[in-house]
Amino acid sequence: MIFLLNTTLLGQIYLYSKQKAMVSTFQALNQAAENDELYTDDYYLTFEAMISKENLSTIVMSSDGTVCLASQNDYDLIKSQMYMILFGGSGKSPWLNIEEEDCTIERLTDDRNNQEYLILWGILKDGNIVMMRTTVASLHESAKVTNRFLIYVGVFGILVSVVVARILSGYLTKPLHELTEISEKMTQLDFNAKYVPKNTANEVDRLGIHMNKLSESLEEAIGDLKKANLELQHDLEIKDKTEEMRKEFLSNVSHELKTPIAVIQGYAEGLAEGVIEDKESQKYYCEVIVDEAKRMNTMVKQLLALNQIEYGHDNVNMEHIMLKAMVEGIVASNKILADQSEVSIVVEDFDEVQVWADEFFAEQVLSNYITNAIHYAKYDKQVRIKVIEKEKDVRICVFNTGDPIPEDSIQRIWEKFYKVDKARTRAYGGSGIGLSVVKAVMDSFHKECGVTNYENGVEFWFELDK
Repeated sequence: MIFLLNTTLLGQIYLYSKQKAMVSTFQALNQAAENDELYTDDYYLTFEAMISKENLSTIVMSSDGTVCLASQNDYDLIKSQMYMILFGGSGKSPWLNIEEEDCTIERLTDDRNNQEYLILWGILKDGNIVMMRTTVASLHESAKVTNRFLIYVGVFGILVSVVVARILSGYLTKPLHELTEISEKMTQLDFNAKYVPKNTANEVDRLGIHMNKLSESLEEAIGDLKKANLELQHDLEIKDKTEEMRKEFLSNVSHELKTPIAVIQGYAEGLAEGVIEDKESQKYYCEVIVDEAKRMNTMVKQLLALNQIEYGHDNVNMEHIMLKAMVEGIVASNKILADQSEVSIVVEDFDEVQVWADEFFAEQVLSNYITNAIHYAKYDKQVRIKVIEKEKDVRICVFNTGDPIPEDSIQRIWEKFYKVDKARTRAYGGSGIGLSVVKAVMDSFHKECGVTNYENGVEFWFELDK
């Protein structure tokens, strides 16, 4: 395979490498021209080092033919080749004609010395013309020499491999047979068979030792599973007794709220059409009724979502998600609300990291935290989001300046319908269900969430597996 690749691809790889080097050099010159430092004395040393490294002959000319920058003393030759390309010269091997951004690469043959060259020409940001040239060395003879060497090495390597394989196969086969028998017994849940190491530091013995540990761990795990199964059966019996009561409660609440919502919205639409002649009263009552309808409708949706999560009707789809993209998306979606409340949101910089979560539910948790933080922000009116990466998980924190949560309320804020500040919660349309949804989601993830009081504000957090 190496022989074939060397014969067929070496030349192409060489040309590709030269092409990338020329484009990279052109881009560097273009950037220097844009920064007005290309023709300075300080940059000339950088220019010489760059073209020497890639073995490029380079010239930069103005439109009237004045040489602005050049390597060594190649002015006349490079200028002649530039004129040949710009004014009708034809290159051999027309298949290599590549147009990059602001430049073109061609493969040409100089009739004077019958040598092939790669030629790059293009226009810099300052309007000057740049031309680069590098020779294309003949690779056929190099490929023959390399192939001959590969044949010698390959034949020798095969002979050595055969001898070594014969020796090692006999050395490894016996313990591998023993490991195979042990693994077969393990598949039948027989964990009594153990591998006896040969007191030699080799991979097979280490594998045998690890299989012994695996056998012990599996035996212990099966015992734990049987115990957990009994506990699970007990928990299911308890759950069956309470599930119907909880379902009935949520179903009744949802049903009772939907009816007044429909009535309130109907009256609001009638009032908006001019049923009341007093325009100011009409507008006021319409706004109050519509706001109440929206608030109650939101409560129903949150209750239904909570019900689905708690009873497992919404399957949690755990997948690897990009955390930074999720945070930036939620912050962007809350920007209008933050601007209306004159609150600034600051996201502390962190490296991109992948976490395990259901993307939809994880977004709900973060959105709830940010929305609450905006509504309760006071004093400096600032919301700060930071990500703390640990060994096995990641903690996402949302802090807002304002009053701390009373200590007697910290444990109750996760309960349905509980409100620390009922007047303020009602003012922005809160239902007291958002944090209970957060708690239910994190329980479904089997991860932690919480809140921490500070002198100048409150920080809510939750964790996700890496």
